[in-house]
Amino acid sequence: MQITVTGRQIEVTDSLRDYASEKIGRVQKHFDHMTTVNVVLQVEKNRHLAEVSLHAKGANLAASAQADDMYAAIDEVADKLDRQVLKHKEKLVDHHRHEGSPKRALNP
Repeated sequence: MQITVTGRQIEVTDSLRDYASEKIGRVQKHFDHMTTVNVVLQVEKNRHLAEVSLHAKGANLAASAQADDMYAAIDEVADKLDRQVLKHKEKLVDHHRHEGSPKRALNP
């Protein structure tokens, strides 16, 4: 998985880059099929924005969050993205039990 961290109106320091990579990288434990992740960090007056777009096999997910602190915004966007990945993963799993169904056995 390739994680790209960029900044608008902010210089992305190594500590910010490592923190964002670590937080977004934790999403990978839920879903292995991610290819690229783009993280955009932005500051507007007192608002710190974090936007993430995730490209995975069969899905493109996006999330954004704002907070008073950049680290808090990264935490919030990572939580949002984690929930979206879990929801997407649930959609991929077939929950129907066609072959072991008693109704199928009685009515061929």
